Amino acid sequence: MVTRTVPESAVAVLREVAEVRVCDQDRPLTPDELRAAVEGADGVVAMLHDRIDAEFVEAAGSQLKVVANVAVGYDNVDVPALTGRGVTVTNTPGVLTDATADLAFGLLLSVTRRLGEAERLLRSRTPWNFHLGFMLGTGLQGKTLGIVGLGGIGQAVARRARAFGMHIAYTGRRRAAQEIEAELDARYLPQDELLRTADVISLHCPLTESTRHLIDDAALEAMKSTAIVVNTSRGPIVDEKALAAALKEGRIGGAALDVFENEPEVDPGLLELDNVAIAPHLGSATTETRTAMAELAARNVAAVLSGQQPLTPVTA
Repeated sequence: MVTRTVPESAVAVLREVAEVRVCDQDRPLTPDELRAAVEGADGVVAMLHDRIDAEFVEAAGSQLKVVANVAVGYDNVDVPALTGRGVTVTNTPGVLTDATADLAFGLLLSVTRRLGEAERLLRSRTPWNFHLGFMLGTGLQGKTLGIVGLGGIGQAVARRARAFGMHIAYTGRRRAAQEIEAELDARYLPQDELLRTADVISLHCPLTESTRHLIDDAALEAMKSTAIVVNTSRGPIVDEKALAAALKEGRIGGAALDVFENEPEVDPGLLELDNVAIAPHLGSATTETRTAMAELAARNVAAVLSGQQPLTPVTA
């Protein structure tokens, strides 16, 4: 069962090992619809908006062997509930690293150079003329990028930042390997120090109970008044209302957001502000990347249903 339309090349991989059903409702399924759709399935290709839990497994039936989540993050999956019932869980790491890093840096440039604001000005046909003080933004050269979570995507963002002449600092549950620190000339800092000193805070950590609202009012209060928050990971890592208030009151400089706390809804306070660059969850949205994600998920399902080990398993 495939819970949302995917590229035909991924469906073709699945058809080599099983009969395939693709959801004919091209929208997120309700919990009841999802449970009805997966009944009798041996394998499921699921999307990040699907809630995969014990009730899902019970609805599918005891023959369910594998759930392939088409995303790197798997906060929508109760992994212990599935693995405890003998169901393999997989995700799609690696293939979306560069696309997401590109988008993160594009959003950062959009907010620091006021590109969205400038485009809106032109599209509104507001009269304008060039002068040296017109729509000044801020440069990135010599500024410090503070990365929360120096995994694959965090490292890719750091490489792009170094090309722009930025300094790299990071924090996370553990230090990166020495060779990664050396390559990126990256300094490990405690989280509170990183929040206080970085010019840009870029979030690349998974959504867990410990990272939910990691960026809350207290974290925002600790930042520089000129700091920029970038979030291309998961929306609930940021307290959206607290962020909107901090931006409106000038307590931080700006935000660049690809994910939101209650997708597809966006806090109205953010939509009213010019110092926010926003996108509708486009981090992996290139034809090449989304196709690779779907194909990887399909290969994971095909492997498990063929009695082989999955390529990218998730462990509890």
